[in-house]
Amino acid sequence: MTAETRETGSHRKHAAIWAGLTVGLSVILLALLMLFISPSLLSGPRDLGLGVVGAEHQAESIAATLEEQSPGAFVVEPYNSAPELEQAIRERSIVGGIDFSPPDMRVYVASAGSTAVSGTISNVGTAIAGSTGRSAEIIDVVPLPSADPTGVGIGGLAFPLVFGGIVPAVAFRSMLAGKRWWIFAGLTGFSVAGGFVVAAVLKYLFGSIEGPLVPVAASVALGIAALALPLAGLNECFGTKGFTIAAMSMMFVGNPFAGIATSAQWLPAGVALIGQLLPPGAAGTLVRSVAYFDGAGGSGAALTLAVWVLAGIALWFAGPRIKDAGRENTAAAVGGGGLGTRAARELGTGVCPKPSGPRPTQAGANPGRRAA
Repeated sequence: MTAETRETGSHRKHAAIWAGLTVGLSVILLALLMLFISPSLLSGPRDLGLGVVGAEHQAESIAATLEEQSPGAFVVEPYNSAPELEQAIRERSIVGGIDFSPPDMRVYVASAGSTAVSGTISNVGTAIAGSTGRSAEIIDVVPLPSADPTGVGIGGLAFPLVFGGIVPAVAFRSMLAGKRWWIFAGLTGFSVAGGFVVAAVLKYLFGSIEGPLVPVAASVALGIAALALPLAGLNECFGTKGFTIAAMSMMFVGNPFAGIATSAQWLPAGVALIGQLLPPGAAGTLVRSVAYFDGAGGSGAALTLAVWVLAGIALWFAGPRIKDAGRENTAAAVGGGGLGTRAARELGTGVCPKPSGPRPTQAGANPGRRAA
């Protein structure tokens, strides 16, 4: 084989690598765009509970009209009085309502639940009032704080939560390598500290919450722990591969599917379900419920986060046993090929067996020197 032939083959190999990387990275970029942008493009009102106070035929008429204009967007429920309607909104049984009692029509919303949802209900109520020749009064039952009227503070929690779960798992593992209990203590301690830091910033710096600090801090801490502990546990059980796959899933699926800024009901059905089963989405729902609705509507999210935390703890304690089992299986497989037990065990742990025979004489040594 001539030098020219070898050079041609090298060029072809490099060209193939270049083409493969270009196509592969383009596909990854496309997938990321779909994951982060598609939920927003396909989002909109879905099964929003809308209460109606008035005659029975009014509720039926509103339901038929809304279904014709926006199929599947609203679920109309009749209520006997405005106070009952307001209480249902505070309990998050519904997201808004319309009171047809004379003289003026009243539209009830809860901007703290979602500015997108409250804006949609306000527009719907105003349009209905205009079609009947009446004016509409918008009443915000659970408003956002005046310092954060658009809800940007809590709406932007998705990425900090994911960051707060992934980075500590890496940092403590790197700085305290081999110190399992110090790592575990570091992750739990950071979860609590991080919860209070985030809650304090939301309350005192951004003005995004006006209620008690501790419940919000506890909710954020639970969300961080629900990310950090399972990631650390997966690393204990399956090494870097387990950690990397889980971390990428949280970053590229849990983050865009969380729906923290708009609420899960604003996302497509499948996306909303996946998002609420993952820690970022569940944490966002719990924080919003605790911060603005006295915890109403947050029990499911709290249970989801608790399951993730318990799963992480279970993986953490099971990690050494799973690793030992893997080493024993490797040792048994290698030992069955004719190697000694000690050599097989060393191969199973990634350590090269030491030679048991005499050490070879170095090249160039003088064989007569020892005799002399």
